[in-house]
Amino acid sequence: MDRYLRLPMPCNKVLATYVWIDGSGIHLRNKDRILSCTPYTAEAAPNWAFDGSSTGQASTDNSDTILKPAAVFRDPFRLEPHVLVLCDVYRGDGKADPSNHRKFCNDLCEFHKAEEPWFGLEQEYTMLDIDGWGLGWPKGGGFPAVNYEFSYCGIGAKYVAGRDIIEAHTRSCLYAGCDFEGTNAEVMYACWEFQIGTTVGIKAADDMWMARYLMTRIAEDYGVDITYHPKPMGPKHPGVGMHHNFSTKTMRSDGGYKFIEECVKKLEANHMKHMKRYSVDEQGNRMRLSGKFETAPFEKFSWGVANRKSSIRIQRSVKAKGKGFFEDRRPAGDCDPYLVCGLLLDTCLGPASGGGGRACK
Repeated sequence: MDRYLRLPMPCNKVLATYVWIDGSGIHLRNKDRILSCTPYTAEAAPNWAFDGSSTGQASTDNSDTILKPAAVFRDPFRLEPHVLVLCDVYRGDGKADPSNHRKFCNDLCEFHKAEEPWFGLEQEYTMLDIDGWGLGWPKGGGFPAVNYEFSYCGIGAKYVAGRDIIEAHTRSCLYAGCDFEGTNAEVMYACWEFQIGTTVGIKAADDMWMARYLMTRIAEDYGVDITYHPKPMGPKHPGVGMHHNFSTKTMRSDGGYKFIEECVKKLEANHMKHMKRYSVDEQGNRMRLSGKFETAPFEKFSWGVANRKSSIRIQRSVKAKGKGFFEDRRPAGDCDPYLVCGLLLDTCLGPASGGGGRACK
């Protein structure tokens, strides 16, 4: 492959890979477009039509669907000047597709801009062989002889699998321009986590979706499948979540702990509203939030300081300082961060009312 990648490109040809979320709410699609210049901003990248009936986003008799660029990243596969273009999906009538939760989140981020909302996202995921069984797990339905006590942040082939993919993903995310903050092995064998943010506004969710894309593409090179399913290996093994850390200017100001407590009360009052939208597989998230493996029960809201078994966890340092942030531990690994971040803003702050190539100019 390398000899083809080393072929010289015309100076007026740039490869732009358009990436979007399909109708499933979790899977990503992509297709390439040849442009005459590098679109360094979303505004410089052109809209593009695609067949939404093949992605679960339109009917066959009205299949024209529009990709509207939302964020641009450097391409770690082809290198500069080529780019990855993260897109919103709009229907032919100009309205946001039901799968497009970015608009909901971005409208709230813009409406509450004075509060400078911060998000930090912790994505857990599991590596699978292409047969659907855990990477490195014994074939035929067996389970790895692993003491989970040593798997979390572990080293050694007995405790972790897939580190090459982790290394490639870390460098690719940093090259692309994601606010990538770190990674670690998780408790279950072949289960890992990476962190995005803390970032102001919509960028954390944008970066998370692009980081998911990069993870899937890199794992493809290794013949490995990535799943974000909340409980991929059944009830006897740990689940997969995406904890959301949330803060506002008021929370970070002196005396902000009082406002954090007010927000927690609002979240408690809207608990089931959130739970129904914190996973594309609600039943899977119910299995994950069993009260075991450091989780709170699905239908029971709780919060606590330094309590990893609560729905909402507040760090001890936040309590001591009297200001900071809180962590929502309820979202599943397959959640849409646009939707979760938007719901946190909506519940805590209120709804948004009223609503070498050449550089492109």
